[in-house]
Amino acid sequence: MSSTESRRVVITGLGLISPLGNTRQELWQALSEGRSGVGLFDEARGRALSTPYAAECHDFSGEIDNFGKLEGDKKKAIRKGLKVMCRECQMGVAAAERAIQDAALNAAGRDPERTGVVFGTDYMLSEPEEFGSGILACTDEDRQFHFDRWAQQGMTKMTPLWLLKYLPNMPASHIAIYNDLRGPNNSLTMREAAGNNAVGEALRVIQRGHADLMIAGATGTRVHSMKSVHAALQEEVATPLAGAAGDPTEASRPFDAERRGVVLGEGAGVVVLEELEHALARGATIYAELSGFGSSTAADKNRVALRDLALANAMRSALRDAGATPIAVGHIQAHGMATRSGDVAEARAVRDVFGGLKPDVPVTAAKSYFGNLGAGGGVVELIAGVLALQENKLFPTRNYRTADPLCEINVVREATSPGESFLNLSVTPQGQASCVFVKKYVA
Repeated sequence: MSSTESRRVVITGLGLISPLGNTRQELWQALSEGRSGVGLFDEARGRALSTPYAAECHDFSGEIDNFGKLEGDKKKAIRKGLKVMCRECQMGVAAAERAIQDAALNAAGRDPERTGVVFGTDYMLSEPEEFGSGILACTDEDRQFHFDRWAQQGMTKMTPLWLLKYLPNMPASHIAIYNDLRGPNNSLTMREAAGNNAVGEALRVIQRGHADLMIAGATGTRVHSMKSVHAALQEEVATPLAGAAGDPTEASRPFDAERRGVVLGEGAGVVVLEELEHALARGATIYAELSGFGSSTAADKNRVALRDLALANAMRSALRDAGATPIAVGHIQAHGMATRSGDVAEARAVRDVFGGLKPDVPVTAAKSYFGNLGAGGGVVELIAGVLALQENKLFPTRNYRTADPLCEINVVREATSPGESFLNLSVTPQGQASCVFVKKYVA
């Protein structure tokens, strides 16, 4: 085993559940073909939310077959555990199982004491249906709810283990239990910044010698019945564009002058991170090397988010951590939320970091294909960047037609070279940013 100071960390497994499919091959094919995963909400929900658009994982039903090629006791255990997993938990566990399978990581190839999990999530909310029977039991003939009946008549109608379905530490717990991973285990609840932060924390765990192998990822949703209402009330959500005839695939338009807001989506992404010598010893496929991580939170004295400052801080920190300069960056996988103020702040951050050194650094935004997957988006976007390095082809930003003078960055319009490395950016509306630096693996 190498010394802590020289421990290099590589990516040896990729797993995802996304609106563009549930395998890296399906994701890359969609990105290569310019195919969108955005569709229409059902009519009732779209009318209630004032947005007809959503990017849902239609190929994920939560059935056991969605979890990849499982066998024996593990398949039985996960099938049994599905009843105590909400959809976000199910997507996270499925993405993790797919990443582990992609890494050809069997029990013989790992020490359970030195293999761990870091997993990011959104805040998790119960579905209204969880409380329906209990609420009805406490409602009189005039449809008045009586709180004093809840303890005796309402709560008894609840599923005893319902809370386990919605605890944000449960994805990491499930993944560790099903795979006998006894090493470091942590859960991060940081909205959109959670994915890169989970990957970055896993990187640190391996670098400091506390583990040789880590499962890192995140899961999230914005199409949940309650979260979609929260998004519609608190965020700039995409509405139909004039002249677009309501085409849902045209809705997500990062950095475009005619952008109208974020498209609500769902998904999960997971990467297997491994100390280089450990990966080489077991003959693992190496997709890329992870060599830098940065995070930052910034707000003014009135607690108004300074997303541009947070992103700039995170990028500089990741570059410094990797021992790289902006000139070395082949491209940027942008957060690219497609909101008017958010995209301006991100473009300002990119100009701040790259302006004097590499003002033409290519910038692409995978959210143009599948909207905001919540906490899961950052890792799915990271996987998209890794695949671009593998295929030596950077996919363009979909729906980018009219440059915004307030976003003076080099948004990719046509497929181009991804370079030898990229920065993957995420930021929350509250000003918490995270960034990782990924480069092609060189022996």
